[in-house]
Amino acid sequence: MISSQSFPARCLRRLPALALAAALAAGCSPRTNLATVVAQAETTPIPHAGDAADDPAIWVDRHDPTRSTIIGTDKLGGLAVYDLAGAQIQYLPDGNMNNVDLRADVLLGGQPVALVTAGNRSTNHVAIYRVDPATRMLVALPAELAPTIEIYGSCMYRSAADRRVYVFVNSKDGTVEQWELLAAGERFDAKLVRTFDVGTQTEGCVADDQLGRLYIGEEQIGIWRYGAEPGAGSTRTLVDSTGAGRLTSNIEGLALTDGPNGGYLIASSQGDSSYALYRRGDNTYVGSFAIGASASSDGVSATDGLDATAASLGPRFPHGMLVVQDGANDGGNQNFKLVPLEALPLR
Repeated sequence: MISSQSFPARCLRRLPALALAAALAAGCSPRTNLATVVAQAETTPIPHAGDAADDPAIWVDRHDPTRSTIIGTDKLGGLAVYDLAGAQIQYLPDGNMNNVDLRADVLLGGQPVALVTAGNRSTNHVAIYRVDPATRMLVALPAELAPTIEIYGSCMYRSAADRRVYVFVNSKDGTVEQWELLAAGERFDAKLVRTFDVGTQTEGCVADDQLGRLYIGEEQIGIWRYGAEPGAGSTRTLVDSTGAGRLTSNIEGLALTDGPNGGYLIASSQGDSSYALYRRGDNTYVGSFAIGASASSDGVSATDGLDATAASLGPRFPHGMLVVQDGANDGGNQNFKLVPLEALPLR
């Protein structure tokens, strides 16, 4: 999934943070003034070799944030759950999971649960789970969400107006479907409420529950902002683009996080192994950064999915965390890298 504009992954994987800036200036990337951060931890590699790891989601344990977890997709086999040290505590071989998302406090059977959705490309449906807060494990829920399109990417949205929960599903031909999740006792049904066309291949998406927005990465073109409510239609605004913009195709993972100045949108610019930051409110570009190597972790290249939280997660990540997929993990299968949120050039 790397374009001809990309630079070798070795430019990032083995370079410490200080050396990375010099390498980038020497021609490994067209980006200038690129900030560099390092990961504080990394997860156990995904069980399958090759291009397998894809997208993470962060579950925050509000009662004891140190017990928070990372849920990561294995697009060749299932879902993995990791603790904040990166150790795998669960693996579900449930199919080729591509993207994963989570919303806390969704009512199921009259009780609030942390709801997890993942696009299962083996069965072409959206798998639905809840997090068991006692064990931190995922528990599969009976559900019926089978898109009419071939599923590729997916993400969740909860309306601030009426608390209804939706899943957006997109396909390689650019079609997007919006499905409303309907709790029926201890299970979920789903209803198709909207369909629109982005244009060409999409995958990464993220919805802003507070502002009612949906961001979608059209991989070769740019990041689009749509309304997230079912009646929003196909009206859209271009946030940033490849070519004359600040992104290098493919445009992959998208995430939102709270923070100064209203919070941020974070995008994976996969073609040059960098990440772009935008203000959450007006989507003004803030800057870009890369993740270099440290004494405890190799650097990161060719990221697919990512997620972020500004919640304090205890001593390891007191100000929040960014989790990114690493497309070329040194010495093993692909995995996920964990970066302190305060290390990012947020301003």
